[in-house]
This record gives sequence, structure tokens and C-alpha cells, in this order.
Amino acid sequence: MAISQSGETADTIASMREGKERGARVLAITNVVGSSVARLADGVLYTRAGPEVAVASTKAFVGQLVGIFLLLLYMAQYRRLPRKTTRSLKALRAGLWKLPDQIKRLLRDDGRTKAIAEAIAAHPSAFFIGRNLDEPLAREGALKLKEISYIHAEGYPAGELKHGTLALLDEGVPVVALATQGHVYDKMVSNVQEVLARGAWAIGVVPEDDRRLTELLGHSNVLTVPRNHDWLHTVTAAVHVQLIAYYAAAALGRDIDQPRNLAKSVTVE
Repeated sequence: MAISQSGETADTIASMREGKERGARVLAITNVVGSSVARLADGVLYTRAGPEVAVASTKAFVGQLVGIFLLLLYMAQYRRLPRKTTRSLKALRAGLWKLPDQIKRLLRDDGRTKAIAEAIAAHPSAFFIGRNLDEPLAREGALKLKEISYIHAEGYPAGELKHGTLALLDEGVPVVALATQGHVYDKMVSNVQEVLARGAWAIGVVPEDDRRLTELLGHSNVLTVPRNHDWLHTVTAAVHVQLIAYYAAAALGRDIDQPRNLAKSVTVE
């Protein structure tokens, strides 16, 4: 499965060619009709997110996530699955229909996200941490903050918040802690307590009605996502982390649509 927003990502195309040479069938998830990835693939799932203008293209990232979930649901129809798994997948399908309205709510009520982002803009570096599905989202948040605000940022699995990383947590350093996955929530609370013990500034991203982290951090340091299937919290949390990058860049007067040294697609291996 090849995933590329532009459909021109050089290393993805090289991997596709090698896979096909070895007899594999390749499915592409891409946004651009007629792109190199689309032409090379045996089948294409288009995200149809519209033209990408900014590097922090939330619609393209969210479209890819939804495409993966739709593909998962389609494939699940052809497997004998335990009843518990089937119930979870039905909840996932129902949750997908809720996402447009939930994202509209986040965009309409983004004042706290903006305030936090503008405060982050005053710092030279920031960290994003998460576990399970939140971990790649932590890396996405750090990547976007680097790309468009030029603030040094790192995304880490929260379980690796040890040794060298902890040594970098100085007084007031922003740490965005994504805690949207219920089965690892207790461990995330423990990680946030470690962050606070070093004097760093912890910002929580949690589902609505969260209590423990909200009480620990205070409402002004918490961003919430509407309740949904745990896996789909990654979609709404993605809006928060990309808005953090957007508002931080705006506060610093950066050119958000055309940041320095970047192209819309990676055409060099």
C-alpha cells in the first residue's frame, strides 16, 4: 500500500516499482488523479481533498487517515472476526459519519488552540509525545511545527521519555501530550507527571469529559476532541496539532503557504 498526497514522492515510487518487480500488487492512497503513484498502482483510492495549498494541509492528512480506515472496514467484511471486533468496527463506521461535524466544532471553537500556539511561539523548542496511535500523530505535530514556524520540535513515543529526552526538559519547555487512546491513558498520565516534575509546561490533548489530566493541568492547558471511537480521535486531534503549527507560525510572521526550503512533494530519494 503506497500513501502519497502528491503522488510524486520519489522514495514511495521506488518502493512501488520494486514491489511490482517482485510480483506484488500495489494499492495507492493519493490525492492527485493521474499522478505517478496513481499510474503505477494496480488500484487507487483517491482522497479527493482538493488542491494542496499549504504544507500544513490538514485536509490531505485527515483524508489519508479516513482512506485507511475505510479500506480497513472494507477488508474486514471478508474475514471471520470475533464478535467483539465486529462491534468495534461497527462503532468505527458510525464514528466516521460524525467526523465532519466534529471537525467543524473544533475549527469554530479554536480560541484555546490559538492561545496555546501563540504561547509556544515564544519558546525555542517544543516536544510532542503520545502512545499507540497517538505516537505517529505526535511526530506529525512536531514535523508541522518545524516546517512552518521553524521552531525546533521533536515527536516521541511517550514511553521513550527517558534519559536524554528528560535532560532537555527545562523550565517552561512546551510538551504537547496526546492522550486520546483509552487503553494507554494511565501510562500517559504518568508521563505527564514526569514532565511536570521537571518544571516543563505540559499541554494535554484529551477526549471531552476527561477528568484526571484536566485536573492535573488545568483547563487552560487542555485541548479536547469530541468523543468518538478511540481510533478516530487521531483524526480530530490531528486538527489540533496542525492548528498549533499554523497559529505559532502566524504569530512569528512566517510565510505559512510557502515556508523556506520546502517543496510540495519530495522528488529526491
